[in-house]
Amino acid sequence: MTDRELLELAAKAAGIKNPEVQDMRGWGEVRYGFSEAVYDDASEAYWNPLTDDGDALRLAVKLNLNLFSLRGTAYVMETEGDSIDEQKVDHCGDPYAATRRAIVRAAAEIWKAAQL
Repeated sequence: MTDRELLELAAKAAGIKNPEVQDMRGWGEVRYGFSEAVYDDASEAYWNPLTDDGDALRLAVKLNLNLFSLRGTAYVMETEGDSIDEQKVDHCGDPYAATRRAIVRAAAEIWKAAQL
């Protein structure tokens, strides 16, 4: 799945209405630190849990996810239920990015499982 697809599905899981990933290369990188993001009308803010620690943490809390890191790998799984498999991402030198990506992948899988 591309980052754009992951963001759209994670935004749906987060309850963002009609999420549309916006290309923000240039101006958005300077102003917000995002090259692409979803605009959330409810909070009137740009949202990208792949690159923003706060967005990722809020997403994990909202979806009741368990997070842990062990031997260079970030793991994310549902606290209750078993609609998704454990998501794991190797750190590759950036444990924060790996954890954010695992959270977003789990959110996307939760949304997809809910649509079945």
